[in-house]
Amino acid sequence: MREHLEELLGERVASVHDLGTSHSWTLHRAVLRDGREVFVKALDGRSGAEGVFAAEAAGLRWLGEAGDDVPVPGVLAADERMLVLPWLPPDQPSAGAAERFGRALARLHADSPGAFGAPWDGYIADLPLDNTLDDQGWPRWYAQRRLEPFLKPAAPHLSQADIRLFEQVIDVIDELAGQPEPSARLHGDLWSGNVQWTGGSAMLIDPAAHGGHRETDLAMLALFGCPELGRILAAYDEEYPLADGWRERVPLHQLHPLLVHVALFGASYRTSAVEAARAALALR
Repeated sequence: MREHLEELLGERVASVHDLGTSHSWTLHRAVLRDGREVFVKALDGRSGAEGVFAAEAAGLRWLGEAGDDVPVPGVLAADERMLVLPWLPPDQPSAGAAERFGRALARLHADSPGAFGAPWDGYIADLPLDNTLDDQGWPRWYAQRRLEPFLKPAAPHLSQADIRLFEQVIDVIDELAGQPEPSARLHGDLWSGNVQWTGGSAMLIDPAAHGGHRETDLAMLALFGCPELGRILAAYDEEYPLADGWRERVPLHQLHPLLVHVALFGASYRTSAVEAARAALALR
């Protein structure tokens, strides 16, 4: 691994420290000969997710196109087996950092890419995402590219009644989605673990980036809880006011990540997914 890292960076590596595993890859902190520290993800030789790092690197660069203040790390190097990013020393979240993050996230979302999807093959964790580009509106795109593809792998952990419930959401999604909005540059997997508090601010890591509905990122932040979430949302809403009814639509936007979790981890997420589907249908 050290030889591969040195070849990729064109620099000598002093040490590599293992940080564990995540999905199909291993995590490392490496120290270069000049003292700089970098974060490394590396696939093992048996993984079939060779496109995952290319997708993450493309997503980080694409998010960064929204402006100099976008809170994403730069990509130092990437190939199909390895991704190298700057090391971000962890910090405690603060009120000021949360407010700055909320405003920065709002500005990121306000920079519309003009279509839903992305011009690269996507991944969430190590599962493929259909990022087919479409400028015809978010509801059908979300149903066809996010809900339908994950209902099938989740189905072994759902009852037939559960499946019909999700199918009903898909059938009437135009009634549930609220007023049309322009596409937003989304992180796409914005749970609290992908918000890295560092240096008095917050950085977005591990994206499943694409053009989508901005309420999706906010719903994902709320799904498993996030420090200072109230301050983040208040600052966001001041910078880029949210549409009426956005809080009631949170379950609709949480359906995709919950189906992903059912597909990845099984029936332990079934109840949450079914409850979100019922809450979404209550919007009619």
